[in-house]
Amino acid sequence: MIDLARVADSATAIIAEGFAGHVRRFREVTRGAAAHFAARDWAALHEASTRRLDLYGEQLTATLDALQPLLGPRLHDREAWTVLRAQYAARIADEPAAELAETYFNSVTRRLFATIGVDPEIEFVRREAAPPVPEEPAGATVFLPCDQGIAALVSQVFARLLGSFAFEDGERDALRVAAAAERGLQGRHLRGVELAPAPFFRGQRAFLVGRALLDGGASPFLLAFANPDGRLVADAALFDENEISIVFSFARAYFLVDVERPRDLVSFLRMLMPRKPVNELYNAIGWDKHGKTELYRSLLRHLETSDDRFLTAPGQRGMVMHVFTLPGFDIVFKVIRDRFDPPKTASRREVEEKYRHVFHHDRAGRLVDAAEFEHLEFARDRFAPDLLQDLLRLAPSTVSVQGDQVVFRHLYTERRLRPLDLHLRQADRDAARAAVLDYGKTLRDLAAANIFPGDMLLKNFGVSRNGRLIFYDYDELCPLTECNFRALPQPTTFEEEMAAEPWFSVEDRDVFPEEFAPFLGLKGELLQVFLEEHGELLRPEFWQAMQARIRRGEILEILPYPEWRRLSRS
Repeated sequence: MIDLARVADSATAIIAEGFAGHVRRFREVTRGAAAHFAARDWAALHEASTRRLDLYGEQLTATLDALQPLLGPRLHDREAWTVLRAQYAARIADEPAAELAETYFNSVTRRLFATIGVDPEIEFVRREAAPPVPEEPAGATVFLPCDQGIAALVSQVFARLLGSFAFEDGERDALRVAAAAERGLQGRHLRGVELAPAPFFRGQRAFLVGRALLDGGASPFLLAFANPDGRLVADAALFDENEISIVFSFARAYFLVDVERPRDLVSFLRMLMPRKPVNELYNAIGWDKHGKTELYRSLLRHLETSDDRFLTAPGQRGMVMHVFTLPGFDIVFKVIRDRFDPPKTASRREVEEKYRHVFHHDRAGRLVDAAEFEHLEFARDRFAPDLLQDLLRLAPSTVSVQGDQVVFRHLYTERRLRPLDLHLRQADRDAARAAVLDYGKTLRDLAAANIFPGDMLLKNFGVSRNGRLIFYDYDELCPLTECNFRALPQPTTFEEEMAAEPWFSVEDRDVFPEEFAPFLGLKGELLQVFLEEHGELLRPEFWQAMQARIRRGEILEILPYPEWRRLSRS
């Protein structure tokens, strides 16, 4: 048997170096975003964003491969890992990203032991109260005083954080942003600004994020920059928390922003968007594994400080997923059923692949981000009896009862949204019309991102806190370019006209947009509103034109802010 005392230091060094190696690779890819943006190489920027998602798993595999010959048979010895956990904690005590290093250790042990629930002897588990929104950020930010006027201050911001880029007309843009700031701050005296220490990159935009320091308070702001011809242009200036929160939405791809201490950046972002959960902020800056850790810890805290029971989620029952929730926790839990109701024909493996596809794809602000969990357990008495009965009946290969615990072999979590069909039944006239218009806009945005939702029923779309529609049912989702959009053939005989079934051939990926209207479930005024604004979605020509643009290699831009927020270049 291997002498653990002799090899423990080397083993924890391997894990620590594995984490350090991941950070190096993560930051190397992230730092490349500035050059891609400057060169207008949008394909390379997208590739960097998706490539970064795979680094963690690759590094974790390399770490386990290095541990195997060192630990031998003790690699799966739980008692050995209690010793390694203690030594690792001491080793990373001064690590700038200690919270991420802990999550990395947890990933190692969960790969080895498939721990059900949590095991505090071999994992880092923090259940302290959720940290409050700080009055001051924990780490370094950029502070610039406003002692020579707002326009001069904006010019300093450009020079400090975007100095490596050429502007089309920096003086003009400073004046435009200054004018927007004066409107957004509504005449309040500006003492200075505090900014995140690096620009954020995503899609075809760069962003600066900070807060305006005012007499008696502060106001968050976000500046967006485009690069239309190799020179930067200030494109938008946002001074509203909700609008900034939408840019940081859980329905968007993660930013590329290079900082040494992610925790400090998250702390600063919480000052700007105090209603946004910590886990979503870690996700937003690319540290999704720790974001999942923070989500799970917040769930544990909620269960410890409440008597909420898991209930079936409101809305129509799913044919592929069974969905449940906690009333006081803003998340839904989704379990894949063992058998799908007709007409669903996908397999479990295909559904899981759809979720992996969305994880790597540009979510365009319209696809919910899902966290995948394995081997969770919760107290049986926290489940409503009818829900537990349904879970055991519909997903027995995934859900089981072991003593007084309900064990989940696999599930997804997503931010809770209000199903669109419920929203339209209960919303007032103006809110219902706005939702229908955004429903059409959602279909357009998904098409621009090379996504066809497949199942376009209203129940598969949700309404967020900010009133945006987001799609969350992925079992029929597919790339737009894989669909065959066709016009309905016209009957040429009486028999064809009266046939109950299609008299023409229909392949698996054939789509007939003319059939959308009755399929959507919109009626009366709401259907008319949809047709007036989005009638072209019911014709194959729209979809075929989008396919042609994507196949030509166009990367179609989907702005994360309203068109009317864009700054005039005149």
